[in-house]
Amino acid sequence: MRTAFTSLVLCLFCVAAGAAEKVSLIKIDGTIGPATASYISRSIEQAQAQNAQCLVIELNTPGGLLDSTQKIVQSFLGSPLPVVVYVAPTGATATSAGCFITIAASVSAMAPATTIGAAHPVSLGGNPIGGEEKTDDTMKKKLENFSVSYIETIAARRKRNVEWAKSAVRDSASITAEKALELKVIDLIAPDLPALLQQLNGRVVDGKTLKTAGAEVSEIRMSSSEHVFQKLWRPEVMFVLMLIAIYGIIGELTMPGAILPGVVGTIALILALYMSAILPVNVTGLALIGLALLLFLFDIYAPTHGILTAGGIISFLIGSLMLFNRADPLFRLSLSYIIPATLITAAFFIFVFGKGLRAQTLPVKVGVDTMIGQTVAALTPIDSRGGRIFIEGENWNAVSDTPIEQGALVRVLGVEGLTLKVTSKEK
Repeated sequence: MRTAFTSLVLCLFCVAAGAAEKVSLIKIDGTIGPATASYISRSIEQAQAQNAQCLVIELNTPGGLLDSTQKIVQSFLGSPLPVVVYVAPTGATATSAGCFITIAASVSAMAPATTIGAAHPVSLGGNPIGGEEKTDDTMKKKLENFSVSYIETIAARRKRNVEWAKSAVRDSASITAEKALELKVIDLIAPDLPALLQQLNGRVVDGKTLKTAGAEVSEIRMSSSEHVFQKLWRPEVMFVLMLIAIYGIIGELTMPGAILPGVVGTIALILALYMSAILPVNVTGLALIGLALLLFLFDIYAPTHGILTAGGIISFLIGSLMLFNRADPLFRLSLSYIIPATLITAAFFIFVFGKGLRAQTLPVKVGVDTMIGQTVAALTPIDSRGGRIFIEGENWNAVSDTPIEQGALVRVLGVEGLTLKVTSKEK
């Protein structure tokens, strides 16, 4: 009887445990890019499949790309599952793209001592390129106007402070969590995740009453491919890939048949081209780097006492500085990358590539071609029908258009199979 009672209690306990509600969690710590957008979209689908009460996104970001931000916002607005953005831990920020993402959430929450704002489009990968300053300013203004109207639409949809949202774009306004709650930019302030779930419990979101108190938290992690691409799309990585592509492909052209430099260079080139379609690359910077490579090449073929090489170094340095938008810390290429890369590239062309090209123009030092031009004595009379000479430690058949006497000096003109073509040294 006692055994049956114990089994019944255990069964009821298992049922109760099985009935516990679930909450899905993901953590975004870093810049917003294509991998982040893919991760969030997949997590929404996975959380829905797990029948989770909501998806909580713990966010800490300095900003990111506008295209990726738009995809994330679209995922939020089209999600059948409530999405909660929680700016945490203490000291975290939802800057630039993070501001858009936080405002677009079904529920927006922040931890104490966190900040939100500074959503000016220059920090969203907005790097218009124009040939003239006036054109550039016009494009920047258009991008700013678009960003203002975009965040206004999001804030109005989520019934949040529209005027502050617009000022976050126009004036790069930034506020603390406490001020954000006061201005109705966010919905909650919670010191940690359990406290957040407690405050969410019973809240009606998009017609659904959340049951999150004591819910089981299941973290959805980035896939291997998402994690790799999240690390890859940094400007520093693209810059290094571009250098590898240059060294590898030119190294293969210098040493045909090496294969490995060409394969590595081609792979690096494909990855760099993929990243250039994502990152805000300045075409002028690319053009200056291309000009630098041409100047290095010209100085190898037509030595100018280092003038073209000096010009190439300056062009490469300026091009690297202009390759990304230095006004934006997210896409600023550090001088600790630029200066060593400039020196290494100059050294590569001067000492490696230059030496390789010059080596190809040196006289042949091995093989039968080394006999051409040598002078030896005829062992036998030589005419068009043949004769013999001794050269390079061996007896060779030799022919000559004009008869040559035995013992006379002859000069080798060419090699035809196993026969040498010679002529009299006197000619």
